[in-house]
Amino acid sequence: MLETDVKTGQYMDPAQRLQRQLELLQATINRAHGTVPFYKNRFMENRAEPSSVESLDSIGRLPFTYRKDLAEHYPYGLFAVPLRDIVRIHTAPGLGVHPVVSGYTRQDLVIWREIATRALSTAGLGASDILQICLDPGLANWGRDYKDAAEALGASVIPLTSLSMEKQRMILADYKTSVLSTTPTFAVQLMNTLLASGVNPNELALRTLVLAGEPLTPETRQALEEGLHLTAWSHYGLSEVPGPGLAFECEEHHGLHLSEDHFLAEIVDPASGTPVPEGEEGELTLTTLTTRAFPLIRFRTGDRMRLIPEPCPCGRTLRRVQWLPGRLDDTVLIRGVKVHQDQILSHMSRVLSLVPRHFRFRPVRGETASGLEVWLGVDNDVFSDEVKILEGRVQAVSAALSQELGVPVSVRLKETTQMGPENQKWMPEAL
Repeated sequence: MLETDVKTGQYMDPAQRLQRQLELLQATINRAHGTVPFYKNRFMENRAEPSSVESLDSIGRLPFTYRKDLAEHYPYGLFAVPLRDIVRIHTAPGLGVHPVVSGYTRQDLVIWREIATRALSTAGLGASDILQICLDPGLANWGRDYKDAAEALGASVIPLTSLSMEKQRMILADYKTSVLSTTPTFAVQLMNTLLASGVNPNELALRTLVLAGEPLTPETRQALEEGLHLTAWSHYGLSEVPGPGLAFECEEHHGLHLSEDHFLAEIVDPASGTPVPEGEEGELTLTTLTTRAFPLIRFRTGDRMRLIPEPCPCGRTLRRVQWLPGRLDDTVLIRGVKVHQDQILSHMSRVLSLVPRHFRFRPVRGETASGLEVWLGVDNDVFSDEVKILEGRVQAVSAALSQELGVPVSVRLKETTQMGPENQKWMPEAL
């Protein structure tokens, strides 16, 4: 096993890793500059040259990439290879009507399977396991990656399917699921449903939780592990790449190991963009090192993290990060899916054929259900004397948002006097 791990870079000598990262970084920058007009133009605007990156520290001379850049170059504007070389196309929710589109060469898919396989095998998943994947449609790409990785390890897989909580509970018990891949939010709701229905956790085959999409707090980990009598493992990924396992927990369960053989990570001050001292919190910024079709250079993730400077007792030399709750941008995590108010407004306006003047949003996290709640103010534009017309508008907006965002959405009509401050579009979760 150690020989395989050495090949995948987990135990590589740190000095060798730094040299390898620099070589891959320079190759990525040159290729992006030469094949993606966006990067060539962005470099020129910032008077940056690929040749200026002579060390890993000098990457700070290059400009950042933002989520809005991905949206503005829909669908194929950031691809670095011809479409004939693309074997898979993924989409993820963007900032407006258009989604983020990412492409993959055959080699890219091999690499992503290896990354996800490494993360799952570290969590102990093997040929004797049955993996059940419970992720919202907004994370469907991750479900496919986990499926491929688990099958590569010889495990049986119950693929991602949109089912009710009751159906998921039935499958969990009847199919003898031993590993469940989901978000922390869904895991807590499933636990509450199981315990409320009188299920004894010792009667289940479930022994492992692989949790992605949201930070796993110590309190949530303790509740899940004690409530379900199992071990929880946290994974970090990006929908924009996309893929889970970009960072993963080892058996020490103290921080997540970054896949530094495939990504270069920076922790920067969210306001100034300058690197923060090692160990202090900031925004995770990532540069792909091995991706062929869809390279990202200094991508601002919006995730709060800090590097853990101490070496890990497990022996892996991949550096660790602590993933902190909360976002540093204008998006909100709902069941692991990033949601921006511009997305919601764009889709609402399309369905209503007008831009609503009064609207509010809030994430809702209950004991057995969660999602997004939208308040739509009833004014002269939205109002109708016919109840059926109003109900139809509510249902249409709810269905469109659920489809486009990939999370459950409920819409409520409100008097405009109940809407609160005009500039407060995101409301507190508890009112």
